[in-house]
Parts: sequence; C-alpha cells; structure tokens
Amino acid sequence: MEPVLDNLDLFWSGFLRSLGIAVWAFVGSMVLGTVLAVFRVSPVPALRAVGTVYVAVVRNTPLTALLFLFAFGIPALQVNASFYVFGVSGLVVYTAAFVCEAIRSGINAVAPGQAEAARAIGLTFSQTLGQVVLPQAVRSVVPPLGNVQIAMVKNSAVVGAIGVGGELFSVYARLSSAQGYERLPILLGVAAFFLLVTLPAGALLAATEKRLAVAR
Repeated sequence: MEPVLDNLDLFWSGFLRSLGIAVWAFVGSMVLGTVLAVFRVSPVPALRAVGTVYVAVVRNTPLTALLFLFAFGIPALQVNASFYVFGVSGLVVYTAAFVCEAIRSGINAVAPGQAEAARAIGLTFSQTLGQVVLPQAVRSVVPPLGNVQIAMVKNSAVVGAIGVGGELFSVYARLSSAQGYERLPILLGVAAFFLLVTLPAGALLAATEKRLAVAR
C-alpha cells in the first residue's frame, strides 16, 4: 500500500470531492424522488403518467449511458455547465427513480383508513399526503431508502468516468496511468476510501432501523 501512503493527500482530496458529489446527489435525489412519488399516487392522470414513464425509462437505462447523455448530449443543445454539474445531475436523475419507488411503496403500505379519515375532516389531497401519509410512509421505508443511497454513493464512482476531475476515479487514473503506479494498490486505496462512507452509513442505517422498529 506504499503508493496510497505516498499520495495520501491526493487520495484525501479525491475523497472529499467524491463525498461532495454523493451529498449533492443525496439531497437532489431525495427531493426529486419524493416529487415523483407524489406524482405516482396523484389523482391527476397526467401526473401519474409522467411519474410512471419517468421511472420506467430511467430504471431501465444504464447509469453509464445516462451520465454520458448528460455530459455529452446536453451540451450539444447549447446548455453549458461543468462536468461536475452534469455528473451530479445525471446521478440525481438516476437515483431519484429508485427513491420514488421506495417512497411509493411506503405510501401504499399506509392503511387506507388514514387517508379516508383525513379527507373526512376536510383535508385536501396535498394536506393528507404531506401531513398524514408521507410521515408514516417515510418511517416504514428507511431501510430501502438507506440501501438506495448507499448504492448511490458507490455509483458516484462512475461519475468520474465522464471527466469530472479531482475525485477518486481521477486519482486512480492519474496515479496508475500518468505516474505509472501499479493498479491494484491504487484500486484498493480507492475502495478503502469509499468504505469510509459506506460502512458508517450501513451502521447508521441498521441503528435507525432498529430504533424505528422499537418505536413501532
């Protein structure tokens, strides 16, 4: 592991860059995924159709193809942004489809009587969903949502393939190609830094799941 120790500062800066990608993608996918889940259960047919088509298309599109579409297809439409923005956006769009389905399953798991009681006291659809159904739904889908986001952290490694620069994939490419280090130690170093995120996240998810199970 000498190549890793000799370039620890480079790995650390790459780790922080990759962590930033994961944090932005987490926030964006949770917001977009929740909106899509609301679309999927909306009484408006057009919104349900939008949510259904989005999930069907994105879930069946390889992440790499989606990222390359964002990085090289969108600029062809005269939309200018950095590869970082395109990479994060592609990861958000991809992960949101899975967040949507996790939240939708939670919404469907809430007893119908809850929504019926809310409507009986005069709450609108949006009030019923936001104040009654969603709070219960999110509690029940913490494990699948957590798994989706942990997978997203690992998927963030693919974002480096489109030339974001500065993250762990770039560190690997720089050290293994430009500086001629052996690939295996560098790959092990990259994997170790990803474990700094995924292992604590998995432990936090397990603890949260246990706490919610006790609360219920």
